[in-house]
Amino acid sequence: MNVATEKGASSRVPLTRQRILAAAVELADAHGIEALTMRKLGVALGVEAMSLYHHVSNKSDLLDGMVDLVFGEIDLARDQPDWRAAMRRRASSARHVLSGHRWAIGLMQSRTAPGPATLRHHDTVIGTLRGAGFTIELTAHAFSALDSYVYGFALQEASLPFEGSAETAEMAQEIMKQFQSGDYPHLTELTVSHVMSPGYDYANEFEYGLDLLLDALERSRQGQ
Repeated sequence: MNVATEKGASSRVPLTRQRILAAAVELADAHGIEALTMRKLGVALGVEAMSLYHHVSNKSDLLDGMVDLVFGEIDLARDQPDWRAAMRRRASSARHVLSGHRWAIGLMQSRTAPGPATLRHHDTVIGTLRGAGFTIELTAHAFSALDSYVYGFALQEASLPFEGSAETAEMAQEIMKQFQSGDYPHLTELTVSHVMSPGYDYANEFEYGLDLLLDALERSRQGQ
């Protein structure tokens, strides 16, 4: 099938808001949110850009819908009766989802017109915490702390200039070459004894930090 025929076939598929949002997410995943324009989105869907405005009001509405799709991918662990297990599963799922949609990390809490998946996500998390006996005030603290940790870790992980233990060790060695022996003894000790050890994976820090946070929230829940 040639390009013209393929584009023609694509344009005959009914254009819907859901199809537009899915294509926009795919473009952002591949090229970054900065590269997403209505013109490029129209090309990807085989339609004129103006046709998109029958289903999305503007770029802001498009972003709202894209973020809502991402929220919809996160496992809310509704079937998990234990609040800690539910929050752990949700946090791990959110981190996994954001690793595939890195452009969304900075947008998750910035939208002023949240969609149904976003609202359902927030309502379920709050309900899980309230059902476990958290007070309203402690629920607000817990929700904020958990999301700050998950989004912050996802952002930091996405910004790392290395991937895997081999690349980590190689970059650590290159950095250490830039300073004299003894200049930074504590940093050197941590790097050599931990970061450069076989099998080191920065991703493992996520579980450790999450456990610390969940333990602290459990103590707060019991002492409230």
